[in-house]
Amino acid sequence: MLKLFSAFRKDKIWDFDGGIHPPEMKTQSNGTPLRQVPLAPRFVIPLKQHIGAEGELCVSVGDRVLRGQALTRGRGRMLPVHAPTSGTVIAIAPHSTAHPSALAELSVIIDADGEDRWIEREGWSDYRAHSREALIERIHQYGVAGLGGAGFPTGVKLQGGGDKITTLIINAAECEPYITADDRLMQDCAAQIVEGIRILAHILQPREVLIGIEDNKPQAISMLRAVLADAHDISLRVIPTKYPSGGAKQLTQILTGKQVPHGGRSSDIGVLMQNVGTAYAVKRAVVDGEPITERVVTLTGEAVSRPGNVWARLGTPVRHLLNDAGFCPSADQMVIMGGPLMGFPLPWLDVPVVKITNCLLAPSVTEMGAPQEEKSCIRCSACADACPADLLPQQLYWFSKGQQHDKATAHHIADCIECGACAWVCPSNIPLVQYFRQEKAEINAIRLEEKRAAEAKARFEARQARLEREKAARLARHKSAAVQPAAKDQDAIAAALARVKEKQAQA
Repeated sequence: MLKLFSAFRKDKIWDFDGGIHPPEMKTQSNGTPLRQVPLAPRFVIPLKQHIGAEGELCVSVGDRVLRGQALTRGRGRMLPVHAPTSGTVIAIAPHSTAHPSALAELSVIIDADGEDRWIEREGWSDYRAHSREALIERIHQYGVAGLGGAGFPTGVKLQGGGDKITTLIINAAECEPYITADDRLMQDCAAQIVEGIRILAHILQPREVLIGIEDNKPQAISMLRAVLADAHDISLRVIPTKYPSGGAKQLTQILTGKQVPHGGRSSDIGVLMQNVGTAYAVKRAVVDGEPITERVVTLTGEAVSRPGNVWARLGTPVRHLLNDAGFCPSADQMVIMGGPLMGFPLPWLDVPVVKITNCLLAPSVTEMGAPQEEKSCIRCSACADACPADLLPQQLYWFSKGQQHDKATAHHIADCIECGACAWVCPSNIPLVQYFRQEKAEINAIRLEEKRAAEAKARFEARQARLEREKAARLARHKSAAVQPAAKDQDAIAAALARVKEKQAQA
């Protein structure tokens, strides 16, 4: 009986406030195995596909490249990007990227040669023989970033973890409707994922490793259980389906019962989280010697006739992937990168797939419904009840509309995870997340300007201080030159004058 209660305490899960239960819409795409997509004739690889600065270019126009060859150098938080196939660099220029406004970013454009030849790959099958630092550096130089949506450089995250991480959480929740990329990856590649998890655990040396997965993925759960078998180093925790249980702070609370403090990080409470796709990429980088050149992308929605999950090379135009899935667009067709709650409509379909692209949703009009007119807030508090971050969305809405940046900051707008739960339940059809994103962008712009102003002031004050020091030094030199001669010097001068007079008298 004591063992039973101990096991219950050990495997206990908690809940978080708020959350919603939208239609899952996952069966469209999760029932067929992963498939390969024919190579596109041209690839566009943005230099910046992660949080942090872009790397330094190491190729030029006209260069022939191989799959997996580095196109940029990775230093610090600068994460390198790699060629997705063999071919020729035809341009290095700004190109529209995966952004709501299709902003142009510097990109390497490669014409594929159709041979798809790899660089020479050197795997570390015995990764335990290598130091923690060497493993982290390899993960970084092979371009691995968080594939769950954040895009934070994995090597930097592991390096920052240090010795304070007690719990490694593998995020397999994939809670947003339509998206099944992680689900299908776990069904088809469970063994490789578990090996990647063990590499991460070897680097961090946590006390426990937990996989959190929603109970709406029975096939993936079965595959993971079969691979883990009787293993004691990794625990699989099946959690109830609720959106957004896949949020980092929400999953941390579900699995550990601990809350990440306002403005803090999960590492503050000894937790580090990685996505299952990231674990798989870590395995390929370390064991197989393969930089990240592709990822799983869900192609779904009633406007595609062959929904499913595909291995998409990074840099592949969205249009190419959709056409392979039997894209039948309507007159006013919308294509969303990401899910219906956290994704964004693409203004142009020739933008490339990047490391954080997990889904391309092409819904019909009946799926998404006609656009609804935004009405006035009725202060019903439904948004506050749904918010998983314990915020007050209606207050943040007023502060955002009124550009009351200080009040929005005081009400923790930075803790908004932009999950869209508040907008989903709003009876007035207010696009709350759009207001919050805009407000956060404005606050960040103000802080950046304040930082620049402070740096400019510091430079000005330093220059003024230097000029004052130089002026004081010049005055001191002039004053020293004007000082009367000392007494002994005066005696010497008088003696010299006396000798001159004596010589004149003798003459």
